[in-house]
Amino acid sequence: MRRSIVLFFLLYVSSLQAQILREPIPEKLVVLTFDDGAKSHYSYVAPLLKKYGFGATFFVCEFPPDYADTNKYMTWQQIKALNSMGFEIGNHTWHHKHVDKVDADTLNMELAYINDQCEKYGIPRPVSFAYPGYDTYAPAIKTLQMNGIVMARTGGSKLYDPIHDHPFYIPSFSAANKGKIFRVLKQDNKEKIIVLTVHGVPDLAHPWVTTSPKRFERYLQLLKAKGYKVIAMRDLNKYIDFRNAETIPLPAEY
Repeated sequence: MRRSIVLFFLLYVSSLQAQILREPIPEKLVVLTFDDGAKSHYSYVAPLLKKYGFGATFFVCEFPPDYADTNKYMTWQQIKALNSMGFEIGNHTWHHKHVDKVDADTLNMELAYINDQCEKYGIPRPVSFAYPGYDTYAPAIKTLQMNGIVMARTGGSKLYDPIHDHPFYIPSFSAANKGKIFRVLKQDNKEKIIVLTVHGVPDLAHPWVTTSPKRFERYLQLLKAKGYKVIAMRDLNKYIDFRNAETIPLPAEY
C-alpha cells in the first residue's frame, strides 16, 4: 500500500512537470530584479550587469512624492536606454500602489499608465509585474492579466518552485538582507530558482532597502564564480509554460 502511494505521488509530480516545464530547470539559475526605478539602476547597475553578461528585469514606477527628482529616479529616456541595452522593463504600477489597497479600476489605471509609457518610448509591453511592498491580493490577478501580465513577483524569502508556486506568487529574496543572500547564493538549488529583489544601488530615496555598490558587486562576483545563469523574469518562458502553471492552486495570502 505504501509503495503504491509513493508510486502515485511520483507519477503525479512527473505529470505536473510535463505540463508546466518546457525544459528542465538548470541547477544554477537566478532571476535578477530591480524595483522602483532608482537612478542608480541606469548610472551604475546596468553598465555593471553588461560587464558580467547578466540579464535583469527593472520594475519601474513613478514613485511619489518626488519622482521628478532625477538624482533619485530614472527618467523615461533612461528607462528606454535600459531596454535598448537588452534588459526587461516590468510593471510596478504608476504610483507604487499596493494592490490590496486599491479597487480594480484604480489598479487598471495604474497598470495602463506604465503600459502606455512603454508604448510611447518604444519599450515592449510588460509581461511581468512586481507587487509594490510585496503585498499580494488574489482578486488583483484578473486585472493584471487584462493588462498583459503573465507572471508576478512578490517577497517570501524562499526559492521559487515552478511546479508548486503559482506564477502570480513568485517568491524572492531581498538583497538588503546580505547575510541571507550570501547563504542562498553559496548553495546549489536543484529544480528551483533563486529570484533576487534589489532596490537602489544605493537607494537615495529609500535608504532602508539600499544596497551598497561594493556589496552589490560582491553578489555579482559570487554569481559569476559559482557559474550561475542570470536572467530576466521574461526569460523564464524558456523553461515554464505559464498558461499551464496557472492551474497551480493559489496560496494563502502572505
